[in-house]
Amino acid sequence: MALRIEHVSKSFGSLQALIDVDLEFPHGQLICLLGPSGCGKTTLLRCIAGLETPTGGRIRLDGEDLTGTPAHKRNFGMVFQSLALFPHLSVGDNIVYGLRIRGVDQAACRQRAAELLELVRLPGVADRPVAQLSGGQRQRVAIARALALNPKLFLLDEPLSALDAKLREAMQVELRLLQRRLGISTIVVTHDQREAMTMADIVVVMDHGRVQQVASPLDTYRSPSNAFVADFIGISNLVPGTLSGADTVLVDGRPIRVARLPERLADGARVILLVRPEEVHVRSAQVDGENHLSGEVSFVRDLGASVEITVRCGEQQLLAVTTPRERPRIEIGDPVAVELPAAACVVLPS
Repeated sequence: MALRIEHVSKSFGSLQALIDVDLEFPHGQLICLLGPSGCGKTTLLRCIAGLETPTGGRIRLDGEDLTGTPAHKRNFGMVFQSLALFPHLSVGDNIVYGLRIRGVDQAACRQRAAELLELVRLPGVADRPVAQLSGGQRQRVAIARALALNPKLFLLDEPLSALDAKLREAMQVELRLLQRRLGISTIVVTHDQREAMTMADIVVVMDHGRVQQVASPLDTYRSPSNAFVADFIGISNLVPGTLSGADTVLVDGRPIRVARLPERLADGARVILLVRPEEVHVRSAQVDGENHLSGEVSFVRDLGASVEITVRCGEQQLLAVTTPRERPRIEIGDPVAVELPAAACVVLPS
């Protein structure tokens, strides 16, 4: 079941919330719309759901134009950030509310509620008041309710944002496993990069109403399309430099050889060098040579499972992450050499 978003734009007065968004998603995938607050991701989800009408463009599902179809006729399941459960109804009545509106008989509703509560691992709570449930349990009930009508598309808007960190991570895995088990096409809005990396088949990074990159989580992390994506996804060292020759970037006059260059960059062009902290190596002895920068340790943070080392190299602050076992014997103020391996260096247009 392919969802096609064709050059969709959306304006609220003079504010352009979406600008020429053009996307296509295959059946059975979990898509994360990722970006900072105000980037347009929720507006796009609401356009897909039928809660907003695009100013321009079309939305099609399996070739059918849904752009003007009301939300209640699209047969999409949706979980809102607030969950929007009815506090005066039991768990079971919340789940089958949509079925009862459609005239499904009581016995079939009870059976469907029981099936869905088994699916979300909450058996036997159909008669319990919603107020007696924990945050994670309410989240599962909201998901069960959205699935009650066998929706063609499952839409979730910041579904886990109200949960504490540990429960949130557990629910990310639960939601992903549930989506895979059902094989239902799912779109999740989030501003949490870790959430997107955990759950998604495809990540759509957005900023200021425009799509910046569409890729798998790993490709988004390893090969960002621009400096914004690189900075937003994960922790990054973004170092300004100048292109010199076919495979070298000069950083403060020192040569940093790189494995690959983006196309259509001229010699002498200003660029940004991206190196992830886990790829940066800090040497306790000074090394003068290719792919090394001299610096001084400005901060060390031991997090138990990992150690973060911040090094000032001229005007640049570089972050390295290593394990306690591989940590060099250095302290704040020590002179060091920072190695930036060629294979780990990604060159981005400035």
